[in-house]
Amino acid sequence: MSNIVIIASLVYVTILFFVAFWAERLSAKGNVAWLKSPWIYTLSLSVYCTAWTFYGAVGYAARSGMEFVTIYLGPSLVMFGWWILLRKLVQVGRNQRVTSIADLLSSRFGKSSSLAALVTILAVVGTTPYIALQLQSVTLSFNVFAQTEGLAFSTPQGTSVAVWVAIGLAVFTILFGTRNLDIDERHHGVVTAIAVEAVVKLVALVAVGVFVVWGVTGGIGPTLDQIGASELSKTPVSVQRWISNTFLAGAAFLCLPRIFQVLVVENEDRAHLRVASWAFPLYLLMMSLFVVPIAVAGLSLMPENANPDLFVLTLPYSQGQNTLAVFSFLGGFSSATSMVIVASIALSTMVSNHIVMPLFLRFSNRGASVSGDVRDIILMARRLSIAGILTLGYGYYRLSGGGAALASIGLVSFAGVVQLLPALVGGIFWRGATKIGAIAGVSIGFVLWFYTLFLPSFGDWAVLAHIMEHGPFGIMALNPQSLFGVAAHDPLIHGLFWSLTVNALVFIIVSLSTEATPVERVQSATFVDAAITDLSRSWASGSAASEDLMVMSQRILGASEAKSLFQQAAEKQGLSAGLPEPTSEFLTTLERELAGSVGAATAHAMVGQIVGETSVTVEDLLAVADETAQIMEYSNQLEQ
Repeated sequence: MSNIVIIASLVYVTILFFVAFWAERLSAKGNVAWLKSPWIYTLSLSVYCTAWTFYGAVGYAARSGMEFVTIYLGPSLVMFGWWILLRKLVQVGRNQRVTSIADLLSSRFGKSSSLAALVTILAVVGTTPYIALQLQSVTLSFNVFAQTEGLAFSTPQGTSVAVWVAIGLAVFTILFGTRNLDIDERHHGVVTAIAVEAVVKLVALVAVGVFVVWGVTGGIGPTLDQIGASELSKTPVSVQRWISNTFLAGAAFLCLPRIFQVLVVENEDRAHLRVASWAFPLYLLMMSLFVVPIAVAGLSLMPENANPDLFVLTLPYSQGQNTLAVFSFLGGFSSATSMVIVASIALSTMVSNHIVMPLFLRFSNRGASVSGDVRDIILMARRLSIAGILTLGYGYYRLSGGGAALASIGLVSFAGVVQLLPALVGGIFWRGATKIGAIAGVSIGFVLWFYTLFLPSFGDWAVLAHIMEHGPFGIMALNPQSLFGVAAHDPLIHGLFWSLTVNALVFIIVSLSTEATPVERVQSATFVDAAITDLSRSWASGSAASEDLMVMSQRILGASEAKSLFQQAAEKQGLSAGLPEPTSEFLTTLERELAGSVGAATAHAMVGQIVGETSVTVEDLLAVADETAQIMEYSNQLEQ
């Protein structure tokens, strides 16, 4: 049976490969109308539904009753209220041509490379447990088939499955996520493949649910009776956990790099949010519809030592439904692979744009326009980053033992990435937020999360066990799970409370205590009033040679893209031949185009290097205020 599973997986991956290749070909030919539909966009959001929601939701229900609903409720509430936050977030992303959540925060806070690098590091560390979760789920599900054939895949042998899965995902992601540098950083092939996977995992989960309700339990009536008589229905409800987990899921939906990638970066039209605002919650409802019946049936029919996380797979397999079991495996495989692919693309973009390129620019003495093929450097950095990110995920899987419940690993990862929430929300709604405040808040939140939740997730290591019991150096007030003497029944609530509360307080206090730079003031007006203005940084005219700008653009955008961009700009200026004049308008447009490939902070640095400007001047700010009627009310603040 395990051979059939392997063959089915290879065939399935091959189909995804051709789907992605077909979509890329259509995109290259300009036939993207179908690829840009709101339904593809909505289905791509299903990347939120990973192995946690396919396998882990049933295990969560079996252990904690109806509390599993919170992982669906949080994102649904965010989508229902899309006009409050998501509409503005997408508008800002389109205006600023951001390529990642790190790029957006960097652009908001003075195009800060240091903030972008910090956010990138946090995102990589915070996502690592989640990648490990996907590798663990695929390994556990494959071992279900292997063990029944006497192939005792213990930890050393079983982890070889995770190795091959990680290698295969790295190859697929590199092939379709880093083939070129798109100006808008959109990946039609990958998004289309993710949409296909969304359908597969939904149909697989519904198929198992239908089989359990009508094929095992005997219909809707008997199923409801069985649920009412089960221990699951008697599980006490913790209001604290419901509120905290719902908030955590909703906040993570905004901050997860992979969700930001499909929600903001891959968005073709802000109007797509209207469809997604009801269609995606409906998708989540369908994904959760049969969770409780499967959990209850699994608890009654499977052995006591059976893993509840695998009931979706083991229940039909134990009933002799081998075909359905293989289909269920492919559904879980789709859930895991879609997450890893999109997360790897998002994180590799952040690493290349905000860590590799700034270092390259700093240590290269030849300048941005003559520094070699920047395009190749970025692509190579992204490919190596993908391999490194998956290696980190596998390393966490091995070090943590791979034995924790899927849901608990997912919640630890969620708590890490939501440390970006105060800076993200404050940045687009509060003009007084400053770069120093954002860096301080994110830093302290990251450290507290790492100490209270991430380190304890590694299990019973000798040193960690001593710290967990007695605190570091015997100081009980610094115990990771009773910090400052405040003990909590739930370590997750404890870690989330301290990390996020201190994060937000530090962000607000430091922002109120520090003064924004001139560039930050311009960007704050741009972000806070995104619905009424599309303003970016103003460059001084005539301070750069068009030839140097052309050379730099060719190295990043490619020869044909750069030529088209410069030709259109020249035509707008009324020039029939030659290069456009380096006017303020053209430099602003060029910076945005470059930002689509290398990020706002790096694009700003590269244009500034050639233009010869290192910061915006007071004269520039006054010019912006004079030329843009929408920000006249802020002119006094800008002059200050």
